[in-house]
Amino acid sequence: MQSIMRALVISMLIWGFTAALNLAQAKEMKNVGAVILLYHHVAENTPRSTSVTPDEFAEHLAFIKANYVVFPLKDIVEAAKHNTPLPDNALAITFDDGYNNIYENAHPLLKEYGFPYTVFINPSVIGVQSNQLSWDTVKAMHSEGVTFANHTLDHLHMLEKRNGESEKQWLNRVWQNVTDAEAQITAQVGESLKYLAYPFGEYNEVLAHKLQEQGYIGFGQHSGAVGPFSNLAAIPRFPAAGPYAKLSTLKTKMASFAMPVVNMSLSNPELSSPSLSAPITVTLDATVANQLRINQVTCYYQGDTLPVEVNGSQFSVDLNKALPVGRSRVNCTAPSKTMAGRYFWYSIPFFRADKNGKYPD
Repeated sequence: MQSIMRALVISMLIWGFTAALNLAQAKEMKNVGAVILLYHHVAENTPRSTSVTPDEFAEHLAFIKANYVVFPLKDIVEAAKHNTPLPDNALAITFDDGYNNIYENAHPLLKEYGFPYTVFINPSVIGVQSNQLSWDTVKAMHSEGVTFANHTLDHLHMLEKRNGESEKQWLNRVWQNVTDAEAQITAQVGESLKYLAYPFGEYNEVLAHKLQEQGYIGFGQHSGAVGPFSNLAAIPRFPAAGPYAKLSTLKTKMASFAMPVVNMSLSNPELSSPSLSAPITVTLDATVANQLRINQVTCYYQGDTLPVEVNGSQFSVDLNKALPVGRSRVNCTAPSKTMAGRYFWYSIPFFRADKNGKYPD
């Protein structure tokens, strides 16, 4: 009897230790989030800046299969929204623009691996432009588990205002574009995710607020992982095409964690001036910041290393450079304390129109 009781006590102690360990691991996993990859073309005869070749894409998928767990985009979004655990090798695959070559060159490989993925489409050109998917193909892909989401009706520059247009008129016009696109996608595939990938990755504070107000999730084209501290009106994704397609560097990005940012002093990424009036201050959650080496935060802009000052769980980056017309960003990284070779990542995007209020493609 004593031996049975002793065994029972030992068993309970082991169970309690294991439960505590699992809880600690779960808490750690909550903080690291996941990585979302962004593709456009999978082809050899399309613009290199937005393309991977079929061979490059196959190389990416083989590496992902060996090292990552691919989740539906919805699972990663829900985990970020509700702060629920994901493994620290969670990853999602997305495409912007509904090109035929996604179906011809990417879909067979993704289907072979059993990887879920999401395509953000412009409904007004589906089945109209020769390089775009048809609605019949969209429906066939959807029946095989591919999800389709909103990229606006016609891939407009959402921040551009028409002559004489007030801010209210501008917002009403672009939001009508979004809701019309969502209605068409819903009518064709019977599903409304209320996900919007901003065309060209361009958004501002007003537009992001509108998304949140209407229950949408927004996706940008600035880099970084996603986690419970991410801005769900502008979720980062790592571009994986063109100059970013090389697996030797993409590996590091796939292994990144979401920096636990709770505040960033530059609230609006749309800029009217080519220069910033003050350094950008980034505040991290103090309870999670101890997982990274904040004193080793490094920030980059167009290949240059920027001056950074660290103060407790805050760091400030001084971008003393003229910002170009169009799109640019600062990327900041800090090494993990516990996982060698892995980095916490945070990207700060900027959008600046030309003197006529226009944005370049």
